[in-house]
Amino acid sequence: MKICRSWMFVPGHVAKMVQKASASAADGIMLDIEDGVLPAFKPQARQVIATELPNAPLSQQIRVVRVNAISQPEFKADLAAIVGLNVTGVVLAKVEGADDVLEAVAMLEKLEHDRQTATPLRIIAAIESARGVLAAAAIAAASPRVAALMLGAEDLARDIGLPAQRVAEAHELLYARSMLVMAATAARVQSIDQVWPDLSDIDGLKADALQARRLGFSGKAIIHPAQIEPVNAAFTPSAKDIDFAHRVLAAFKEAEAKGMGAVAFGGQLLDRPIVDRARAVLEMHTNG
Repeated sequence: MKICRSWMFVPGHVAKMVQKASASAADGIMLDIEDGVLPAFKPQARQVIATELPNAPLSQQIRVVRVNAISQPEFKADLAAIVGLNVTGVVLAKVEGADDVLEAVAMLEKLEHDRQTATPLRIIAAIESARGVLAAAAIAAASPRVAALMLGAEDLARDIGLPAQRVAEAHELLYARSMLVMAATAARVQSIDQVWPDLSDIDGLKADALQARRLGFSGKAIIHPAQIEPVNAAFTPSAKDIDFAHRVLAAFKEAEAKGMGAVAFGGQLLDRPIVDRARAVLEMHTNG
């Protein structure tokens, strides 16, 4: 699955919002049938998604559907409604262990076999509880279908008894965020950070997105089009980053030509890991 900087949640039962999201600058959209849709409107969400996705314009945008938790009665209906549609994968809500992933995979395999779909759906596992955080590594490695882990901060905050008011750049969730990044990286899958819920606080969003990038996340979930640009910017190398990366590679190339495996550059020692990070920055710039 393509790495996405911004993942925008879109209520699946509102056709106009689904249409607009498909034309937005978000790298990925998460069409929602779970928490963003009241129970009475979940059947409508399934119908709208099935109707609108075939009409969505062709683009590089990744589209996935967030389904209800595997323990909920709506789960099977959600999967049945989306297998075979123009989507890349599903977001499994409230995953607490590898068994949740394996059960979902078994259901997907049967539906895909019965409908003769060509491409298996990928899975983004949403980690939203203390149990899920502690099982993150096992969840990430549970199946080759797992493409990413995503932190569901609001449910996690409720689970561990945090106040309703978010504090700064979610410092109180630092352990969970770092744990998720490490688990995802170890399994070589993407890591998607929590949403920033305060739509009026763009500066707070920018700081939180920058913190997410520094922690190692590959992207961030968002809830409004106004959040797309700040998040995309945070996960896109700056001109300064790109210039530094180019100079690092040039300096190391010169050192290699002299038979040296490391070289002093700008007051620091350059060796292979730093050079590899510089190459990664340039790859992000090329693919962003």
